[in-house]
Amino acid sequence: MRITLGFTRIFVGILFIFSGLIKANDPMGLSYKMQEFFEIWGMHFLNDFSLSLSILMIAFEIIAGIAVLLGWQFRLFSWLLFLLIIFFTFLTGYAVFSGKIKECGCFGDCIKLTADQSFAKDLILLFMTGFLLIKRNSIQSLLSTRVSVILMIFFTFLSFAFQFYVLRNLPLVDCLPYKIGLKIQDQMKIPAGAIPDSTVINFVYQKEGKEVEFDAEHFPSDFNDSIYTFIKRYDKLIREGNAKPPIKDFVIISSTGSDTTQAILNDPKDQWILFVKSAGNQNEEWYSHVFNIAETTHKKSINLIAVTPEAESLAAIFAQKKINIPIMKGDLVAIKTAARSNPTLYQLRQGQILAKYGKASFKELENKL
Repeated sequence: MRITLGFTRIFVGILFIFSGLIKANDPMGLSYKMQEFFEIWGMHFLNDFSLSLSILMIAFEIIAGIAVLLGWQFRLFSWLLFLLIIFFTFLTGYAVFSGKIKECGCFGDCIKLTADQSFAKDLILLFMTGFLLIKRNSIQSLLSTRVSVILMIFFTFLSFAFQFYVLRNLPLVDCLPYKIGLKIQDQMKIPAGAIPDSTVINFVYQKEGKEVEFDAEHFPSDFNDSIYTFIKRYDKLIREGNAKPPIKDFVIISSTGSDTTQAILNDPKDQWILFVKSAGNQNEEWYSHVFNIAETTHKKSINLIAVTPEAESLAAIFAQKKINIPIMKGDLVAIKTAARSNPTLYQLRQGQILAKYGKASFKELENKL
């Protein structure tokens, strides 16, 4: 029993730390996943708090994992972990049985799990954390109270500091389809060998005041136009495939309303694109750095444009700040994926991503240009 208990404690502790670190690499990604749940549940008022909730949840996973390994305050953390896993199991179970969420984001974008896989994982963890909860009085702290407290403070600080760093810069490990070295236009294509969705044509008719539905291979034996009245036909999904491009809805629309996406991606000259998810507050520090970058690129005849879903708001601030950059419109979802830091600056060459800069790197970039 001691061996089983020790193995369970180490496994659960390491798994929570691993899960937390992967998500800490991209806390904005978990924030967007939370917003997906909030949208489905009609809890739109929580969208503004999703990033804060994401940061706290990630930090708690890491802190709880460390506490389990150390055996520090185990009675408390065994209860907290068990309650957290109940919550996670509810979320992944909802995703499985509702079919509204395809991926739960348990390990971020680096290790993608389907809803079924996430639910199975949480069921196993529910059993293991329940076992630890039952045996909580049998586990003692490995280190002295003073050393344990110092370590817990250190890892708590580290878990928050790391997240704030990547939010101002960019994820240290880039698992998104906008990774440096990739060509955006290639990522907009369906991968070779992808499996398309499997569908069947269904018909809906009315018979004796009731709707009757069937497919082309199962027409009723008494079918005729005098008894059945046609209502509609549609394609019913039988099995979902994976014939989807990694990058979807990537568009760049000029101020005149024309689609300039391919023209920009295929231009032989380097293109610098400033992705701005939100114009935000006009007093934010990054605006002054963008002004300097714009001045330098203009003098050196470097192509620089801004792409944002908030073209009018950004144009007003740019005009006030005297920032001379052409502003184009882009899809919000695509920009949220491309720009984990708001804003993010890309250097492209015929669509290939040569470099990416989060807002914390803008001052350094000024000296490079």
